[in-house]
Amino acid sequence: MATVELRFSALPEHVRTARLVAAAVARRAGVDEAVLDEVRLAVGEACSRAVGLHRNGGISAPVKVILIEEEKQFSIEVGDEAPHTAAGAGGAPGDVEAEEDEMGLAVISGLVDDMEVSAGKDGGLIRMTWPTTPPTAVLA
Repeated sequence: MATVELRFSALPEHVRTARLVAAAVARRAGVDEAVLDEVRLAVGEACSRAVGLHRNGGISAPVKVILIEEEKQFSIEVGDEAPHTAAGAGGAPGDVEAEEDEMGLAVISGLVDDMEVSAGKDGGLIRMTWPTTPPTAVLA
């Protein structure tokens, strides 16, 4: 099992770098080429969400992205350190931040078949998983 960990300051301009790294590692792990755009978009959305939560909450800790290459699957975990409440990251139902948070999660779930979301007072984590195919042998 190979793992790559990326941490970046909660600035929007770093999201692009996270997308590029995720796509490169996903390609190397054996994620189907046809799915790489979905990987990029899902990681971009998850990272943008985490950046927004950090910035809105005044949190200086970095956003953490972990890329996990396993035998038959590739997973990406995007973690934030923003406290999450039962009504969402922003607060009460009807809150604009909470609605944006829900919209971001809906976009990600539309891009990823296997997604887990966990959240608590110490932060949240989105885990997205894609199947991989073993590399084909090249005959010389």
